[in-house]
Amino acid sequence: MRRADIIQAAAQIFSRKGFHAASMQDIADAVDLQKASLYHHVDGKQDILLSILDQALDILIQDVEAVIASNGSAADKLQRAMRVYLERLTSEADLAAVLLLEHRSLEPDLRAAHIVRRDRFEALWRSMIQQGVNEGIFRPVDVSLASFALLGVQNWVITWYREGGRQSAADLADHFSRLFLEGLLQEPESE
Repeated sequence: MRRADIIQAAAQIFSRKGFHAASMQDIADAVDLQKASLYHHVDGKQDILLSILDQALDILIQDVEAVIASNGSAADKLQRAMRVYLERLTSEADLAAVLLLEHRSLEPDLRAAHIVRRDRFEALWRSMIQQGVNEGIFRPVDVSLASFALLGVQNWVITWYREGGRQSAADLADHFSRLFLEGLLQEPESE
């Protein structure tokens, strides 16, 4: 039995049942281990939760850092980052649900460790928006507020998106990026 298998099974269980309703016995059953044997691989539910959160953020950070390192304007990068992020949120739905909904279940000392990673992820989005402001592509905005709004729109997709629905994750990313980059106001007509 690999720790990674335990973490994956736990993510599915936490996503389905919620962290507090899930038990170590549920996780042990999912990976065909005795509950006592499970503790040879993990220290407990908090350890598992932090591992899930770390894994999810590490994947997302790597995805967005690759976009930032690529060529293109800030607007291009922001659009690609949104596409990568939404595709990851929808393809890794269990990890995403635990990351976005269960992080508050961490005990305070573990939450502090998690926040460092989360802040690093959020800083990547701020850097793309700031790049656009610096380049004169985006109007001057409160970069932190803009990044929170952008992440908030994307994060809630996990609560209503259904695979095979009307739009793919890529379609949603394109739609959201147009809304974010162009706004809702119509351009004045040329005379």
